[in-house]
Amino acid sequence: MMLTLGFSPCPNDTFIFDALVNHRFDTAGLEFKVMLEDVQTLNDWANQGKLDVSKISYGNLPNVLGQYVLLNSGGALGKGVGPLLITRQDGMSLDNLNECVVAIPGEHTTANLLFTMAFPEARRKKFMVFHQVEEAVLRGDVDAGVIIHENRFTYQQRGLVKLLDLGETWEKRTGVPIPLGGIVAKRALPAAVARQVNALIRRSLEYAFGKYPFISDYVKQHSQEMDETVMRQHIDLYVNHYSLDLGDEGRKAVQTLLGVMGGSTGDVFLADAS
Repeated sequence: MMLTLGFSPCPNDTFIFDALVNHRFDTAGLEFKVMLEDVQTLNDWANQGKLDVSKISYGNLPNVLGQYVLLNSGGALGKGVGPLLITRQDGMSLDNLNECVVAIPGEHTTANLLFTMAFPEARRKKFMVFHQVEEAVLRGDVDAGVIIHENRFTYQQRGLVKLLDLGETWEKRTGVPIPLGGIVAKRALPAAVARQVNALIRRSLEYAFGKYPFISDYVKQHSQEMDETVMRQHIDLYVNHYSLDLGDEGRKAVQTLLGVMGGSTGDVFLADAS
């Protein structure tokens, strides 16, 4: 059976899915047509129901629950992993942020959700692909930007400064980890197939953990010329025990996020996914 599978080219995703998509083990009859795209594109595709299995932002989860169910493995969730609001050394301050132009890495992303929760009156948002945010701030095209992924490890080297850790704001408000991105599967798939996909993703990550700190050529190939130290920082930050298994605490965090967004907290998770 062939399934379409979408995830980002970032090291955390390629690290998780490498063994699965590159046939490091027997997938018991399942094959995957892989689409590597930025998370905003994946969010848009999920809204259209385009792929069978896909990475999405948790901020977009309420929009897709009619068509998709959340898998237990493969996602990014944790503490101290949230997006950062940054500006130039001579940039603005939080006092006048509502009047400033702020670059956001995608409209349906968790980053946008957390920014909006922290600054509900900020209206001058400029949406762009995540790796464009730093440059936009440096050029002065925007007053500030919300950064995610590897930019968390490089912004200071480029003379940018942190205004606020949006993840800390979330954790102080809710007391639960930050759900950043999850893996969803089409509800139209047979339940046994969805459970098999979940098990294969977990096995793929267990395989990667077994080789770590080795970085495979597949991860390097898609990492936008990132240095290996940054790749490992990226993996260490975003891939953890919640990526193997959401568990009770992870599910509580997802339900908390859905509750904050005003979405349904029922019939979200794949049954018997562990």
